[in-house]
Amino acid sequence: MAHTLKIGDTAGDFRLPGGRLDGETFHRREYTLSEQRGKPLVLAFYPGDDTPVCTAQLCSYSDGLAQLQSSGAAVWGISPQGLDSHERFARGRDLRMPLLADQERTVAKSFGIAAPLIGLRRAVFILDATGRLHWKHVTAVGATYPPATTLTAQLVRLSA
Repeated sequence: MAHTLKIGDTAGDFRLPGGRLDGETFHRREYTLSEQRGKPLVLAFYPGDDTPVCTAQLCSYSDGLAQLQSSGAAVWGISPQGLDSHERFARGRDLRMPLLADQERTVAKSFGIAAPLIGLRRAVFILDATGRLHWKHVTAVGATYPPATTLTAQLVRLSA
């Protein structure tokens, strides 16, 4: 497994298929890290759609999305499931942030969080406007996640 990114490291560019629920439409497209340059980005890696902890985490972030975006940041959820699964998950829980499909775990490996059996370790990375890692939370077991208020506080510190 690759080493987990360290604070101050620049994340390598990536491209993943994803989708975002807008009203009744799930818009599918390719997402690239480089398209976010110029504004902060929250990357929320989670092991699986519709699992108890992942559902609580993504619902928390979706409910706090306006607050998270108030600093100009985007929030992307990333997991190994495909777009059909992501669409069902987004519709079933009314999730409004993009959900990206890292089915080969390429991005999880590049961030050093790929894990046997579960696909990836639950992790949240906040990148600054240049793509440098500002803050991270990586779990060993995966049953905890930082609340949206913690992420918002980090985004405020980043913009100060």
